[in-house]
Amino acid sequence: MIEPESAPLQRPPWGVAALLLATGDALAARFGAVAVRGELSGLTRAASGHWYFSLKDADGAPALLRCAMFRRAAVLVDFVPADGLQVELRGRLGVYEPRGELQMVVESLQRLGAGTLYEEFLRRRARLEAQGLFDAARKRPLPAFPRAIGVVTSLGAAALRDVLTTLQRRAPQVRVVLYPTPVQGAEAPAALAAALQRAGQRREVDALLLVRGGGSLEDLWAFNDERVVRAVVACPLPVVCGVGHETDITLADLASDLRAPTPTAAAELARRRAWRRWRPWVHARPCCSACCSAACRRGRSSWTQWRCAWTGRQRRCNCRRSG
Repeated sequence: MIEPESAPLQRPPWGVAALLLATGDALAARFGAVAVRGELSGLTRAASGHWYFSLKDADGAPALLRCAMFRRAAVLVDFVPADGLQVELRGRLGVYEPRGELQMVVESLQRLGAGTLYEEFLRRRARLEAQGLFDAARKRPLPAFPRAIGVVTSLGAAALRDVLTTLQRRAPQVRVVLYPTPVQGAEAPAALAAALQRAGQRREVDALLLVRGGGSLEDLWAFNDERVVRAVVACPLPVVCGVGHETDITLADLASDLRAPTPTAAAELARRRAWRRWRPWVHARPCCSACCSAACRRGRSSWTQWRCAWTGRQRRCNCRRSG
C-alpha cells in the first residue's frame, strides 16, 4: 500500500510590521549604499529641518522614488535645491513602514554638472591669476567724494532694489545711474561686458557697482566668464563687485577693485566715503558752521586751513585755525 505524500510544511503568515521590517532588511543587505540620478520633484522642508521629496526618472519613464533627507545631511548641501533640477543622490534604500512605501534615506545631494563647472572655475582662476588679473597692486581705491554711482545689474533684480534703498537711505545726495543688463543666461556675459564698457566710455559716474543676488554655481556662471573678468579689469572706473551671498565667490569678485559679500554691502561700501563728504556739516553745532562760513567770507575756503573738532563729552566747540 502506497502512503500519500505529506503536505509541505507551511510557514505561519507574516504580520504586516514584521513583513515590512524584513523587506527593509533585505533591501539594505541586497543594495547597501547606492547612487541614483534623476529629477527633483515635490520638495518640502519641514520645520524640523528635514527635507522630503521625490526623484523622477531622468529619461521620462513613469517611475518615482520617494526620498527623505534628514537635517544632519541637509545642512551640508551647498546649493539651493528646487523642483526640476537634475541631481545625483547617495543613500540607502528602505521601507517607510507607516505607509508601506519604498523610500531612500539620502546622505548626500549634488547637482549634476556642478563638479564639472567647479573644476572649470578652478582652471580659469589659475590661468587668469597667472596673467596678473587678480593682483592687489592693480586695485584702485574708491573715490573719496563720489557724486554719482553707476549700478550694473538687471532691471528686475532684487539686488537693484536693495542697492537703491540703501543708497537712498544712506547717501541721498549721490546720483545713481543704471546700466541695465541680463545677469544670467547665455547672453549675459557679452551683455555684462558691454555694460561695463559703456559705463567706462561715458565717464558719467565716479564708481560702479556690479551686483546680482544669490544663486547656484550655474546661476552665477556669467560672472566667471573671461569676457566679464577682462571688462572689469579694463574699466577705467573703480568697480565694487557684490555678487551672490557671502559664501559665493566669482572671478569678477577677484578682479574687481573691492569685493562686497552682498549687493547691499556693496552699496554700503560705496556710500561710506560719500557720507564723509557732508558728515562734518551734519554733526557740527551752529557755532562750528558759523566759523566755517566766516572763514569762507574771508577767503579761506580750504578745509586744510581750518580744523573743527566737536568734543561731544564737554559739549563745547573747539574751532581753531591751523597754521
